[in-house]
Amino acid sequence: MLTGVVIAAAFMLNSCGEDFLDKTPEGKYTAPTFYSSDKALLKGVEPLYNRAWFDFNRRAIVGMGSYRANDAWNPYVSSEFAKFQITGLTEDMGLAWSSIYNVVTMANATMENIKEYCSPEVSEDAKNQALGECYLMRGVAYFYLLRSWGEVILFEDNTDMTKHPVKPLNTEEDVLKFIIRDFRRAAELLPERGIDHHASKYAAKGMLAKALLAQSGWNKVDRDENTLREVINLCNDVINNGGYSLMEDYEQLFRSQNNDNSETLLAMKWASPNSGEWGAMNALYSDLCFSEVTDVNVWGGNLSASVDMIDIYNEEPADSFRLRGTFFTPGRHYNYLKAAEGGYTYNHNWIQCKKGVLGTKADCDGELAQMASPLNTYIQRLADVYLIKAEAILGNQSSTSDAEGLEAINAVRLRAHVKPVKSYDLSTLIRERRIEFCMEYFNWFDMVTWYRWRPQFMLNYFNNHQHRAYEYREGDVMVNNDGTFSYRCYPPGTNTWYFYDPNGNIYWNDCMRDEDKNVVQTAKQGYKFNLDSLSQAMVGYQPVVLGEHNIFMPYPEADVIQNPLLKEKPVAYDFGE
Repeated sequence: MLTGVVIAAAFMLNSCGEDFLDKTPEGKYTAPTFYSSDKALLKGVEPLYNRAWFDFNRRAIVGMGSYRANDAWNPYVSSEFAKFQITGLTEDMGLAWSSIYNVVTMANATMENIKEYCSPEVSEDAKNQALGECYLMRGVAYFYLLRSWGEVILFEDNTDMTKHPVKPLNTEEDVLKFIIRDFRRAAELLPERGIDHHASKYAAKGMLAKALLAQSGWNKVDRDENTLREVINLCNDVINNGGYSLMEDYEQLFRSQNNDNSETLLAMKWASPNSGEWGAMNALYSDLCFSEVTDVNVWGGNLSASVDMIDIYNEEPADSFRLRGTFFTPGRHYNYLKAAEGGYTYNHNWIQCKKGVLGTKADCDGELAQMASPLNTYIQRLADVYLIKAEAILGNQSSTSDAEGLEAINAVRLRAHVKPVKSYDLSTLIRERRIEFCMEYFNWFDMVTWYRWRPQFMLNYFNNHQHRAYEYREGDVMVNNDGTFSYRCYPPGTNTWYFYDPNGNIYWNDCMRDEDKNVVQTAKQGYKFNLDSLSQAMVGYQPVVLGEHNIFMPYPEADVIQNPLLKEKPVAYDFGE
């Protein structure tokens, strides 16, 4: 309910204090007395990096950003996201909606407070920094809303929203225009270099490039060439002048000791797990980790790579550095997990989530607890900017071997220690993004952008190239000598375990095996594996089918009841131009 969100966000802001860098200050502060110095002002915007995002990040972000992209899934937690069975009553979806609007209302309230309550001691530079961060985070919030729900309600005045909560939806095009306007304002206001881990102008420019790339093709046959040129220029500015660099070791991006690393443009930054600040901490850990690898209470043992992702990794076994940073695979050893015991070796015939798994408290310098991880949540890192640039250079071409475009995509590939490509197309970029950002809660949002530009292409990709909700378990995966994975699985809706031939042999993805897993027939001997045809022959098979009816999520039922305009056609937003 947006009215409640507005009031709650204003209360949290005026209570003030929670900080991702320092301890909570003594006492309580209100807006008229809080903004008394540059330091206090910077502190006042820090809840926009954590507390405002809490209920989105707590669980829904994984389902919305990664399970819907078919990066991975857990049949017992948030499976409705992977199966596209979201309804207006889905709790985590409703929490995400409220949380993201928390960011909007908190940004609005902070901007009003800066204009109204800053003491004479607060510098103009500090005001600009804080205002820029508010615009930046509000733009990010609406970017998530757009790619999750499509048409949403735009507002900049919390008081008006509270007095007149029944407002119409705004068009997708105007929501995108609003986002771009916020990012442009942020880029103008933010400093060349961020202060105390706060955002710089280049963080805004990176997000602006991403939003403009989306706008260039949103509901259009061809992407706008002028917009694409601006995207390229923005990416070059970030890459050449932003002071960022790709970390040499991909795996190190996902260790808490490397928060705020050289590759981070923008991230949610969380309070220490030891702070006790429940609403300001990263509460994802127990969903991602499993008990064998940590010493805090967790329940994420059923979170495994999708069949779709296993197939993608099998296409290029040399891409092992990104794989080991993303998923545990049979036989992998990690010297920094359970380091006090000599490290951790994953001795299972399964593929479980690694990204976000930090090990024990000691592995995190004591900064770990149940549902409390010290790890930042990336919103954008430099690799994204390189791939945005490559996509903008591809533009409307079916493929390209443009030298500058190749340099951009290959910067990401070479960091991963895989061979550079000599040409690329949209399918290449989709595959590259899926590997680079798998289980970082990005991929579905990019897929929605492509869907709004190339709907039939993406529907074919969703429904004919991704196999969603297929299950496999411990013992269903083996590593081959060439680094590929042999797996067996069974499709959604069926009661039969695995695919069997008439002789009782089991269909694996690369060969036929008997019940003892001995090879019976290989491809050279005539073995063929077609997951679609095998599934369609199974009794009860229920494929996950995507279309315009479920690409975007429904609005929370409570909001629909209170605001019947959510059922009506969207209207243009008054930009006051």
